[in-house]
Amino acid sequence: MSKETTTPISVTVEALVKAPVEKVWKTWNSPEDITKWCQASDDWHAPYAENDLRKGGKFKTRMAAKDGSFSFDFGGEYTNVETNKVIEYTMGDGRKTKVVFSAQGNETKVVETFDAESQNPVEMQKQGWQAILNNFKKYTESV
Repeated sequence: MSKETTTPISVTVEALVKAPVEKVWKTWNSPEDITKWCQASDDWHAPYAENDLRKGGKFKTRMAAKDGSFSFDFGGEYTNVETNKVIEYTMGDGRKTKVVFSAQGNETKVVETFDAESQNPVEMQKQGWQAILNNFKKYTESV
């Protein structure tokens, strides 16, 4: 009788942001900016964010329905931070995420790869993370 181990499904979302990598890095990591872009739809918002951007540092973003019906904290601990290049972290539930920032002149490609959780369909998770990344792109290009 063999014991089966389950490897998390890895999901990738990406966006090409029309802004230099230094600006993209700032809006990705500044708590003031995070509260302006970190939501998957217009009926949600991020009323609070904190970020200690360094290896071993922690971050937390409160995500909430605007009608007050539901909220949760999304957070974790950084395992690798290379300014303007890469951020890796472990979420509170142990899942891992890697975000790569690739400077391409006045544009920056952001590629985010995360371990899917088992409660919701993978495609739904991908759509949610992509929607947040699309909001990030729109916000960063507008400030």
